[in-house]
Amino acid sequence: MWNEIPCHATEARGKFVSAVDGPRIDTTDWSSMSEAEQVRHLEVEGFVVIPDLLSAERLREMRRELAALPTEGMDYSEHQRSCVDVQWTDSPSCIAVIGLPEMVGFLERLFGDELICTSSMYAVSRPGHPGMAIHTDAQPYGSRIFGPQASAPKLVRVLYYLDDLTPEHAPLKVVPHSHLSLHADANPYRRYLAHPEEVMVTCRAGSAAIINQSVFHANYPNTSETDRELFAIAYRPAWAGPIAQVEEWPAEKVAGLPEHVRRYFGSLNTRKIDFDVRNRSDDMATTAPGINPSRWDG
Repeated sequence: MWNEIPCHATEARGKFVSAVDGPRIDTTDWSSMSEAEQVRHLEVEGFVVIPDLLSAERLREMRRELAALPTEGMDYSEHQRSCVDVQWTDSPSCIAVIGLPEMVGFLERLFGDELICTSSMYAVSRPGHPGMAIHTDAQPYGSRIFGPQASAPKLVRVLYYLDDLTPEHAPLKVVPHSHLSLHADANPYRRYLAHPEEVMVTCRAGSAAIINQSVFHANYPNTSETDRELFAIAYRPAWAGPIAQVEEWPAEKVAGLPEHVRRYFGSLNTRKIDFDVRNRSDDMATTAPGINPSRWDG
């Protein structure tokens, strides 16, 4: 469901309301969703929020660990800062979240496959952050920003918010359904300053937004007086490797990860494909629940 502030609507189509002034705010009751409904929202809308995954105590520990990490400003604003490869830092509470059972269990069922973690990073939007350009995290031929790893055909990014997302606190911006478009405007290499049908997503601290890598998204400016922090982790199914060879994780560093996290740091070049697939074979399956139209019915 969508809401707008202020309410100066010019046109309405179903649950979408076009506003003259101000953003449209997503008013979905995330806590009432079944897992099948969560899957549907992620697959159709391009994102979903799973609320209240991190306890107040864990949030405190994560904030303390992340505050000690060095960050670099982005080329467009020093007020948007990040630290990559958090898994190699002295941040045990954050590293443990990479293997959070509630999340990885959901993703394993979503993908029907083993998970490969491709990145973990800390990002902070400080007061004065102007907002990101609307973009995708998918580049099917790789890119200077993301490298060949962005060519993985299936990937989601999990955004754990360490602070409440309010309209003033650099909330998530999404263009729903944009990952489904076949139009040239959906070329994943394109970027936009704004979009008339963008939606603002707010949630409580400790919640996680999961975004399809191909959905157009960003964040809004931070017009508050406090930082907005998040811990972002990218996962893909094991079969969906990049189109080109990428540098592997350092084996000695992987060996030092907790066992329940290490299992998600398999080879970044893992791909389970059959290049020599035949048109028709004698052992083809006759069921595939993962593509059932009824999968959204629970």
